[in-house]
Formats: sequence, structure tokens, C-alpha cells
Amino acid sequence: MRIAIVDYGMGNLHSVTKALEHVAGDADIVLTDDPLVVEAADKVVFPGQGAMPDCMRYLQNSGLEDAVRDAASHKPFLGICVGAQLLFDHSEEGDTNGMGIFAGDVVRFPKAAMVDEHGQKLKVPHMGWNQMMIKRDHPLWAGIPDLDRFYFVHSYHFRPSDDITVIESAYPYRFAAAVARDNIFAIQCHPEKSHHAGLQLLKNFVHWDGRP
Repeated sequence: MRIAIVDYGMGNLHSVTKALEHVAGDADIVLTDDPLVVEAADKVVFPGQGAMPDCMRYLQNSGLEDAVRDAASHKPFLGICVGAQLLFDHSEEGDTNGMGIFAGDVVRFPKAAMVDEHGQKLKVPHMGWNQMMIKRDHPLWAGIPDLDRFYFVHSYHFRPSDDITVIESAYPYRFAAAVARDNIFAIQCHPEKSHHAGLQLLKNFVHWDGRP
């Protein structure tokens, strides 16, 4: 089995690659910017860091967008951070159209709402460890307790139009931290930086057959 990690020039993907290799068993992990390799892979991981307009532009110019769309249509598919955001219709970041695989928008944390229960200002970007609240069971969350913590770095979060949220977090209000539909699972935080819980999610993906 081959798992392709899509390299579209945005962010250091070393940690994603190493984390997957750690849990992959006999699976072949390949970091690639070649659309043909993505198309031939059995499973696809779509990570990303940086500004969404730059990410979308590179995807379109490199020829990777079509390969990613094809993979998301039928293969076990894991979107991470900006890779997850790109699956939605539109982002407020740079007024950017996404890939439209999921209905909904990517929105910035509003300055007026960023205070905790004690009235203290919260910083944007949201950076650090935060609890994950299970809204709906999913095979990729097997073995991960409710309220376990994952690592976040983001100023924007997705706001799905459809009922696809499986995990929520709060900063300070509740937002969709992971969404899933059919063969796609997309998560806002960084499982590769989230210690045991993140490695468990990646291990679950390695063994996932793409069914909800």
C-alpha cells in the first residue's frame, strides 16, 4: 500500500512524513509533487501551512489540483490544517475560492469575540494545545478519548454549511475542528505535532478503508 503526501510547496512537511512513517507499518510513505504519483497512490494526505491564496495558486499552477480532486472523490483522504481549509468553497483569507469539495466557508476568528470566560483577551492566531470534543464517532478517532488535546496553529477555521462536523474545539466559542464525509476526513489542527493522540489518528488513517 502506498500513501502519498501532497507536496505543493507550502510548509515544512518533514514532520508529517516522519509521523506517518512511524505508524505506517509496511505501508510505503511518499512525499510527492507529481500528480501522477498522487493519482496512483492508494491513500492521500493533503497537508498545508501558510496563506490560503498562495496554496490555492500553487495547486492550480502545478497541476496538482486535479489529482487532489480525483483522490478526494474515492480514496481514503486526510486533509490537515490549510489542506483541510482548501476543501471548502471560500476563505476570508485573501477572498479566495477553495476547491468546493465541502460546502461552507473558512472564516477568521473575530476580534470582538476573542475573550475568555474571565474577560481576558485571547490571541490570534490560536496557537497551542486545545481539547477536542467528540460530536460524532468516526473510525479515525478510534482509541482517542473525548477531550484529549491536539496542537493548533491557525487564525482561520472552517464553517461547514452541511452537517459534517465530527469533532469540535473551542477558542473561545465552539468551532468545527474536524469534518468527515464518506472517504474524506479533514482536521484543522496538526496531528503530526500532537503526540500520542495525533499518532493514533495517523495510525487509524493507515488502516482505514475509507468507509465512515
